[in-house]
Amino acid sequence: MGRTIVEKILAAHTDRKNFKVGEILNVRVDFVFGNDVTAPLAIKDFQNSGAKHVFDSDRIGLIPDHFTPNKDIKSAEQCKILRDFSRVEKIKHYFEVGKMGIEHALLPEQGLVLPGDVVVGADSHTPTSGALGAFATGVGSTDLGAIITLGEMWLKVPETIKFIYRGKLDKWVSGKDLILYTIGKIGVDGATYKVMEFCGEAIENLSMDNRFTMCNMAIEAGAKSGIIEPDKITLDYIKNRAKRPYKFYQSDSDAIYEKIIEYDVSEIEPQVAFPHLPENGRGISQVGEIKIDQAVIGSCTNGRIDDLRVAAKILQGKRVYPGVRLIVIPGTQDIYLQAVREGLVEIFISAGAAFSTPTCGPCIGGHMGVLAEGERAISTTNRNFVGRMGHPKSEVYLSSPAVAAASAIVGKIANPEEVI
Repeated sequence: MGRTIVEKILAAHTDRKNFKVGEILNVRVDFVFGNDVTAPLAIKDFQNSGAKHVFDSDRIGLIPDHFTPNKDIKSAEQCKILRDFSRVEKIKHYFEVGKMGIEHALLPEQGLVLPGDVVVGADSHTPTSGALGAFATGVGSTDLGAIITLGEMWLKVPETIKFIYRGKLDKWVSGKDLILYTIGKIGVDGATYKVMEFCGEAIENLSMDNRFTMCNMAIEAGAKSGIIEPDKITLDYIKNRAKRPYKFYQSDSDAIYEKIIEYDVSEIEPQVAFPHLPENGRGISQVGEIKIDQAVIGSCTNGRIDDLRVAAKILQGKRVYPGVRLIVIPGTQDIYLQAVREGLVEIFISAGAAFSTPTCGPCIGGHMGVLAEGERAISTTNRNFVGRMGHPKSEVYLSSPAVAAASAIVGKIANPEEVI
């Protein structure tokens, strides 16, 4: 009987020779990480465990990205816990302000997560790294504390749903639109504790940045992980980044799936997810007249260079609509520098946007774009729950960078075709 890509990766990281879906395994971890929100509690648990040292100081990442640069005293104290712990335990991959980035953009960029890895992060959007052909999943802070101590985790082997995307994407349809469309079809609980394996012609032609976006939002369908089989595009991305060995795995032709779902992408238009769930997706032609107060382009979902390029293409030579705030946030410092070199930052600022250092800020309603009562935002982030970006009576609409940029120009949710 054949195995899926995830089952093969897990088999390479456990001592169990034979296992079935639903069984519990002890799985060795290649890389584990936490941020300024999740790591402090994990560090406390580690210190209370009696362990003398972490399992491997070279395979742990600590990234202060949620409330940084520190927005208040409490966030400063949280970050200090990471800084002090990294110094004591000699954590190699601690990223200080000025070097940090949004963790799910930073770690692949730095070559710290690779194909064939088991990657665990104390953040729900850890499945982002599945775009490299890794098994990547999120855990809670107490689990993180155990993993940095032991270097392994227990895991129930998940079932896999295979998603096949056939056909050619229309001009303004991106990975963000594909995943919003998919979540709209299966719901926010449609893949609960399942792996979402993305494949098909449309996926094979996606850039790495768009693949990261799709795997990033697998959690919004309840998934344990999202994954894409590695190929030449993957190799081109990692070949000058990888600092250790890696392995490409593929699913067997006779692998067993929980189900197989197919979509014709030629029928998909740019998507917008309405409040207050990511499953409330509509095609742009069905959106209607929705005025906005703010547009956000960035986050671990859409803060990569491809995203900034698309937004800049739409914004070039134009101005943000009067009364609308446009906030652009690159995912990492390297992306920031690349945007400077390509003249993208000048385009954004000339259009009337605010351009920020990397931070999760507005996505979690933390800082750098919090909404007031009654305000509406179009955002390239991943969640639009009640109060997610600020006041409980504000509204967040999720979209691609192209739709967000067009909307910032028009002052209402808009199709990029309206401004190009």
